[in-house]
Amino acid sequence: MVFLIFSSDVSYNNFSRAPRCNSSNENNINWFRSSSSNNKLSDLLPCSEISRCPKYYRSFHINCGGQDVKNGRILYEGDQDSESNAAARSYYRLGSNWGFSSTGDFMGDNNFNDNRYTLQSNSNISLVDFGLYATARKTPLSITYYGYCLENGNYTVRLHFAEIQFTDEKLYNKVARRVFDIYIQGIQVQKDFNFTEEAKGSNKNFTRAFNTTVTDRTLEIRLYWAGKGTTSIPKRGNYGPIISAISVCSGYRTYCEEPEETSKKPIVIGVVTSAVFLIFLVMGVIYWKLCYGDKYTRERELKGLDLKTGSFTLRQLKAATDNFNSENKIGEGGFGSVYKGELTDGTIIAVKQLSPKSRQGNREFVNEIGMISCLQHPNLVRLYGCCIEGDQLLLVYEYMENNSLSRALFGAGSETSALMLDWPTRYKICVGIARGLAFLHEGSAIRIVHRDIKVTNVLLDKDLNAKISDFGLAKLNEEENTHISTRVAGTIGYMAPEYALWGYLTDKADVYSFGVVALEIVSGKSNSSYRPENENVCLLDWAHVLQKKGNLMEIVDPKLQSEFNKEEAERMIKAALLCTNASPSLRPAMSEVLNMLEGQTSIPEVTSDPSIYDNDLQSKRVKGHYQQVTDQSLNSTQGLFPPSDKSWIGNSSTSAHDLYPMNPESISLNLSETSSLI
Repeated sequence: MVFLIFSSDVSYNNFSRAPRCNSSNENNINWFRSSSSNNKLSDLLPCSEISRCPKYYRSFHINCGGQDVKNGRILYEGDQDSESNAAARSYYRLGSNWGFSSTGDFMGDNNFNDNRYTLQSNSNISLVDFGLYATARKTPLSITYYGYCLENGNYTVRLHFAEIQFTDEKLYNKVARRVFDIYIQGIQVQKDFNFTEEAKGSNKNFTRAFNTTVTDRTLEIRLYWAGKGTTSIPKRGNYGPIISAISVCSGYRTYCEEPEETSKKPIVIGVVTSAVFLIFLVMGVIYWKLCYGDKYTRERELKGLDLKTGSFTLRQLKAATDNFNSENKIGEGGFGSVYKGELTDGTIIAVKQLSPKSRQGNREFVNEIGMISCLQHPNLVRLYGCCIEGDQLLLVYEYMENNSLSRALFGAGSETSALMLDWPTRYKICVGIARGLAFLHEGSAIRIVHRDIKVTNVLLDKDLNAKISDFGLAKLNEEENTHISTRVAGTIGYMAPEYALWGYLTDKADVYSFGVVALEIVSGKSNSSYRPENENVCLLDWAHVLQKKGNLMEIVDPKLQSEFNKEEAERMIKAALLCTNASPSLRPAMSEVLNMLEGQTSIPEVTSDPSIYDNDLQSKRVKGHYQQVTDQSLNSTQGLFPPSDKSWIGNSSTSAHDLYPMNPESISLNLSETSSLI
């Protein structure tokens, strides 16, 4: 009698119950992430005895498909002990903090019990660090390497590759192509990746580094075959990703090692020394406060927080900006100035220096670090780190060569300084903003409402790609809450009516703001400063009038003349009007807006709500008051600063800040004053 033992793969399911494990089926079923629970370890390590972390690590190193290998002072732990005849396999190494889950079977080789999931180099060609590249692990569909019990923070992931199967020694192997995608923390960081092309041939090692953030003690690295590349060379069934080694280090380092275990005696000495040092530190702080007052209160408050980001010294940033030379100033706002700088390694940065006079900036400073440090997306501005010294608060961002979308569209003080954005560029910018917002609302590990989407908060890199900035006013959007009741903070002309009037905040407030920005991109006109010749209040009001008349295309920027895609322009305008619907329930989600802009879904007919634009007495009073304050402000500053959008915070006299602001002045409204008009 012959028994066939088949493996089952139930990974990446959402079962309501944890798996029932026993020794007879444990090795033949892949339970990886098969059920939802509040315990991350139970999701990663089903059927294991590990329920809590014995300690926390800052790195791990894996020799994929091989035995333990020492490379310098670092031990790369091998995963070869996991070999079995399982097509889908879950494995973790006892005494360490990593494991992997492999899915799929090489169906094209007519071998249902294929156990060849590692590769061994048979080539005589020497490789750098040959021990790491002599073996590799392959997978038919996807493989996920994961680390657990990690300290939260920033990490550098280095993936090591070498093509040791499709080698150039045989002529017919040269046409083989291995193509796959790479995901880190669920985010696609490499699409259609072909490391053989990157290495310029087989039997050549290639390393690719990525930066990521750990927020829940776990890190996942996934290689996924998307059906591209070779499937029949050198014989059927040879396809899918391979990887030679993985190195994960805390921070942005290329080399790291775990500290060796030490005896208890040094620990006791360290604890006693730390306690004595702490006592003297407390006494010193008390003495400093009594003698020197409250000069460094802000530094003590902020350094007491656990800010998960890189750190810079004030000396570094002074050297980078030539001691904050005025010639390097690229912007100024209510919370301080922004300077262009260059680090010693040649990296160009933008340094936002918050004004020491503003205590209001403390909350926005911490909020911005907390929000953006855990987010990585091509359409979000990257935060390199911060500096907290004395009364100095500084944020360090990647530098955006083309400044803000506001300057590109409207210019800084004159239209001659504006960029001539053609239609493909405008369309790319609009789609990029939509992608960034869709990620904030639905794609990131934490759901975020930005609250201040506007053209000055959209920056443009050297290739005119859009990146959302300024998270100082952002709010977490918890899924169990239908909305957030909060003080009103944002920019007049971009705020959704339900939020501006009643403080009712959902992600649909960002959708409304995006609709206004989309109209500005199409028309080349500012919603807050453009005044139509008729009785219309603003650009959005005019767009609704044109919609009723059936003349939507009249809103397109005359500078484009006839050189634009009419179908794309019509989609963008209709999507913008749908986003600015007076009722938040009728506005689409940003993922739906993205599909509309890309033509993947049709756009429903837009019906404007006359209660907002025609008959609502309350909103008319607010508009009238806004117009009066605007006129007074512009008259008092005429000749000094160009008109700009007006940022305001309810019950506060401090304006919201921009990374690349156009105007250091802004209008501040008191919420109680506005409420008296309603």
